[in-house]
Amino acid sequence: MLQFILRRTVGAVVTLFLIGAATFFLFVAAPSDYASLACGKDCSPQRLADIREALGLDLPLVQQFWDFMTGIVMGRDFPTGHCNAPCLGQSFYSGEMVWDTIMDRFPTTLTLTAGGAVVFLVVGVGAGMISAYRRGSLLDKIATGGSMVLSSFQIYFLGPIVLWIFVYSTGLMDNPKYVPITQDPFGWFVGMLLPTLVMATIFTAQYTRMARSSMIEQLAEEHVRTARAKGMSKPYVFFRYAWRGSLIPIVTVFGMDISGMLGGAVVTELTFSLQGIGRLAVDGAVHKDLPMTMGVMLFGAFFILLINILTDIAYAYIDPRIRLS
Repeated sequence: MLQFILRRTVGAVVTLFLIGAATFFLFVAAPSDYASLACGKDCSPQRLADIREALGLDLPLVQQFWDFMTGIVMGRDFPTGHCNAPCLGQSFYSGEMVWDTIMDRFPTTLTLTAGGAVVFLVVGVGAGMISAYRRGSLLDKIATGGSMVLSSFQIYFLGPIVLWIFVYSTGLMDNPKYVPITQDPFGWFVGMLLPTLVMATIFTAQYTRMARSSMIEQLAEEHVRTARAKGMSKPYVFFRYAWRGSLIPIVTVFGMDISGMLGGAVVTELTFSLQGIGRLAVDGAVHKDLPMTMGVMLFGAFFILLINILTDIAYAYIDPRIRLS
């Protein structure tokens, strides 16, 4: 297992380096005057020269790339001060260090992503398993029909409806907002409840159908039918033989859906006016804040690679045969 984890980790580090290199040459080496973007409209030649020097754009391209990559692991010096590792540069728009800004916004996005994942895994997979166990019953029909309806919803459509019902019309809840969990756990839960449920709705419907079909396939396997023929009870066969095998496609798809959840976080944060990484990426694009855009891209790539490694580990635990591949 240790060698399996090391192989995945080394592959992730190499992939992250290639993404960092591609990001740098895509933005920095492109034929655009980024010093002019940082300087603004009323920019004097002297200020433009100072900004070009401060951003290191007067250095050779290879040196700029070296400073950018080494800054991530060793830190970097700017005219305004030292940027500790991991240094992703300094914002053109706010003047703040990109990493510090991302860390300020990350808890909001992490709450949305992790909370949404918990909801759709517990509710979606649970409903799908129960639906497969009670196949053909009224409960199965309700779960299947409900998942078909909910899967057609979109965040930008469902979000305003939820806000109107629970916030603006009835006043049952306040406007969603992020409160640090260490400061007020109940306020954190209530403030992020609506956005988390809205973002998890579509995934819950998808995982209900997927878990149901996967469990039905497992129940039709020969070893499961053999166990039933030996007189084992249906609940025992369900949890001892079929349940674990049905998780393999779910875990596989879950790793790929994390990137989809990051995209959903962007729409959710905009819909509910939350200050997360998704909103930060949009603001960076609007303000042409290239260091911030690059930093968010790299951080998102790191987050996705980390989830993929954890997914591979879970996959290897569920199916030990994967360790040999």
